[in-house]
Amino acid sequence: MADMETVCQVCMHHCRLKPGQWGLCRARKNEDGEAVSRNYGQITSIALDPIEKKPLMMFYPESMVLSVGSFGCNLRCPFCQNHAISMAGDDILTRYMSPQELAGEALRYRSMGNIGVAFTYNEPLIGWEYVLDVSKILRENGMKSVLVTNGTASLEVLDRLLPFVDAMNIDLKGFREEYYQKLGGSLQAVKEFIARAAGKCHIELTTLIVPGENDSVSDMEEEAKWISSIDEDILLHVTRFFPRYHMQDRKATEVEKVRQLADTARGYLRNVFVGNC
Repeated sequence: MADMETVCQVCMHHCRLKPGQWGLCRARKNEDGEAVSRNYGQITSIALDPIEKKPLMMFYPESMVLSVGSFGCNLRCPFCQNHAISMAGDDILTRYMSPQELAGEALRYRSMGNIGVAFTYNEPLIGWEYVLDVSKILRENGMKSVLVTNGTASLEVLDRLLPFVDAMNIDLKGFREEYYQKLGGSLQAVKEFIARAAGKCHIELTTLIVPGENDSVSDMEEEAKWISSIDEDILLHVTRFFPRYHMQDRKATEVEKVRQLADTARGYLRNVFVGNC
């Protein structure tokens, strides 16, 4: 059915794609009437990192994890620190690694404290099929699968992955729908994603505090209150913004502001960490 339009069901955008057309994420394309992943196994970045760098503070602390990224993203955050790959398409330089190759690489580093693979750097869930295939092999070999995600994938995609994913760090970029709209996303979609994932695997959340955008005490209070309604033990990282990408005209967030908002969150949550300070 090469002449048929299709609607991609991977995230909240539901891109309607004509034959040969790419989705907003620049990683999925209508081929023969299906929205196929064109970044499957296409690796742009790979590194052995401390798990705390993801950041995950309460999941196998002091261990290492093999971090991998591809290309593409379904948001358009003007402060993205990985924009060179997240905003790229299939014209970027990549190295193909089959699921077996990547899992084998993770196993090779086990003697160095590696616990598995973290899918990170770009948005991994726009190419969820690769995440699933690798995670199944990792599970068979007693290793862990970690996601660093913006949490805007559909619940159907999440449900396919949850049986094989061990931990996630999910960006909760703010707590106003209008702020998410600036980033090309949906607060409601992220809230539903977090609520579904909680209790099914280890999750930690990260909120980057951008001056003048999501730095009000009332916003953080509302956010922390909502998180605690799911589970007051969910860990929240409150992190400091530095000028990046299209926001290089902004100053870094004041350290005291980040600490103030972290203290606000501690009024509702047991585990709050400050980052980049």
